[in-house]
Amino acid sequence: MGIVKTSGQAQEGKVMTNAMAGKEETAGGGGNAPELAPLYAKREKVHPKRVWGLYRKLKWVALIVLLAIYYIAPWLRWDRGPGVPDQAFLIDMPARRAYFLSIEIWPQEVYYLAAILICGALGLFLATSLFGRVWCGFACPQTVWTDFYVWVERFVEGDRAARIRLDKAPWSFDKIRKRVVKHFIWLLIALLTGGAWIMYFADAPTLVKEVMNLEVSGNVLFFTGLFTATTYLLAGFAREQVCTYMCPWPRIQSAMLDEDSMIVTYEAWRGEPRSKPARDGNYENRGHCIDCNNCVVVCPTGIDIRDGNQLECIGCGLCIDACNNVMDKLDLPRNLIAYDSTNRQHARSEQKKTRIRFVRPRTIFYAILMIIGFSVMGYSLTTRSFLDVSVLRDRNPLFIQLKDGSIRNGYTLKILNKTQQEQSYVLEIKGLDQAQMKVTGHDDVGARLQLKAEPDSVKTYKLYVTAPKAALSGQSTDMQLVLSEVDKDGSHESVVKDSVFIGPKK
Repeated sequence: MGIVKTSGQAQEGKVMTNAMAGKEETAGGGGNAPELAPLYAKREKVHPKRVWGLYRKLKWVALIVLLAIYYIAPWLRWDRGPGVPDQAFLIDMPARRAYFLSIEIWPQEVYYLAAILICGALGLFLATSLFGRVWCGFACPQTVWTDFYVWVERFVEGDRAARIRLDKAPWSFDKIRKRVVKHFIWLLIALLTGGAWIMYFADAPTLVKEVMNLEVSGNVLFFTGLFTATTYLLAGFAREQVCTYMCPWPRIQSAMLDEDSMIVTYEAWRGEPRSKPARDGNYENRGHCIDCNNCVVVCPTGIDIRDGNQLECIGCGLCIDACNNVMDKLDLPRNLIAYDSTNRQHARSEQKKTRIRFVRPRTIFYAILMIIGFSVMGYSLTTRSFLDVSVLRDRNPLFIQLKDGSIRNGYTLKILNKTQQEQSYVLEIKGLDQAQMKVTGHDDVGARLQLKAEPDSVKTYKLYVTAPKAALSGQSTDMQLVLSEVDKDGSHESVVKDSVFIGPKK
């Protein structure tokens, strides 16, 4: 009985045969066996060619707007009152605060930052399911800074052909001059990038003044150098390798796409078979693709979109611009390469009516999750309390019995005042009959105490609660501490904290 091999098995057998032949050649010192393919392939540097069109314009707009936001945002001011930083966007690590315009985030509210990241991820899922890797092609920091660096490289060394010739040329004064100028500008951009990032964690004018006076701290120098080095290396040298090998998103995005997602596609049904341009201009019985490779040489990752959707494709659309420019010269219909969906491609190849389906179960699901996430976060921000209280009962000793037979417990009371004004509060005790309270450093004793907390701070009090032994219901008696703030307009905010009062066993 014969054995039928699958294509994979046949290929595997071929590789094994070649490997064995290679071994025999090594052992025997002769033979004509084919050489094995190396396991490591040296990186071929990508030199993107300049192109102009709709998507190139969109990339320029995105680059200018995003870089302007990044570099200008730390200099924006926002008045929050006396004694509070007036930088609009600031993460104040020493003070443990994060400021975003009128919003102030305390360490206890770090869940807001987590909520922003979750909503951002859902937005990325929705954008990917609608338009493919639109984030990677236009808004990703790696793409933006790499695009900026390539523009500098093109400005100094010339377009694609000139850069390739310069790489192959022997070292000369002109080559050294161009390389020095290019890398100097790259390092300057990287330094400005690292310095701007540090300004989100320190007051921008103050930091610049310290830099001018050579008074910067070691932490500032370290992190500025770190972000300068990463920007210089990733945008200047790694480039497409970050998108292909380092970034996990190309592997994840496939789960977000379906047959109706708009991605960069090649109309093979219209472009094949490829051939040279028709001299008579007649393309009725031949493909529209003239195999000019313009779509390849403009690609920032160096792929051929005609091979189909690939992991390396970042969806920037520059190949669309390049192909449309060629189609215009040949007087052929545009969008041989286009943002299109798989379903629309199949329908167009069969001359059927097509439509873009943005509303689908997948996009509805992501949109609903986004709306819920932003709604919950918005409601929480608008209704959050500016008063918080924590009560920690002393555990050593559990209680003290005084000379008159009454029982005393100690508590640590912390009042978190999130407002920018000093606040006065009334502390009451409930659930424990005939209880009296006293705060260390204050003379007042009673069931109600007047307390204060400085603006934007945590005030800690040492609280003692005393109660007759007869008022206790057992070894542990439940009670409540109620802290109330009464405003000038008569409104009030109260926080109730449950605790226990410990006494001797009956």
